[in-house]
Amino acid sequence: MDNNQLKYQTSPAPGIERVRHDTRRRTLAVDSVVDVTPGMRRITLTGDDLADFISLAPDDHIKIFVPAADGGEERRDYTPRRYDNTERTLTIDFALHEAGPVTRWAIDARAGDRLEIGGPRGSAVVSRTVKRWLLIGDETALPAIGRRIEESGAGTVITAVAAVTDPLEEQVFETSAELHVRWAHRPLSQATDATALLKLLSTVDIQPETFIWVAAEASVTRDIRAHLLERGCPLSWIKASGYWVFGKADTTEKFG
Repeated sequence: MDNNQLKYQTSPAPGIERVRHDTRRRTLAVDSVVDVTPGMRRITLTGDDLADFISLAPDDHIKIFVPAADGGEERRDYTPRRYDNTERTLTIDFALHEAGPVTRWAIDARAGDRLEIGGPRGSAVVSRTVKRWLLIGDETALPAIGRRIEESGAGTVITAVAAVTDPLEEQVFETSAELHVRWAHRPLSQATDATALLKLLSTVDIQPETFIWVAAEASVTRDIRAHLLERGCPLSWIKASGYWVFGKADTTEKFG
């Protein structure tokens, strides 16, 4: 056992407070549409229903509801990228690579269009005592990664390891934290292969008392989690989720 493992074992696990929220539906209107990168569209919504909207953690999820082809309703999970109760605005980033019903809505969205959302159902708020973060994910995780980076203050050190298709999909974040971002490039056809992320991750020096957050396709998350455990990172300092499951619509997996 190396010294880092010893230091981790003597450090208490960070507290995570779970807060429940009102899950009522809100009807909003599109205020603006901006392409952050060729494959990531940022849509800002507005409406008086946002006066009491609450999202306490960067990896919260809301439900987005759009009409289905059969007359029913499709629903998908998305991350609240930014929100402002005073201005009555909510910003959501949409990855445009897949052709699901919500993605099609985002591609066609214009100012004034209506959208229904619900939630977040709750927030898992990691203790503010955590001052060192390692954020790992693919395109679907970038909204949560970006929000964590931008909401972190001075004195916080963040390393982000993110997989995108090419340099054009790399994003720029503004933050008071000390930030180190490493981009892995791989085609979308390899989005279920953890190799590119693992190659970069193997070069990252993971310091003791680093909270590690992982989100990607479920099999990729599983491989990354296994790698972290092999390196001696304790489960109590890892939060890992499969934000999507290959071949299964509207499906997620949590690994702790």
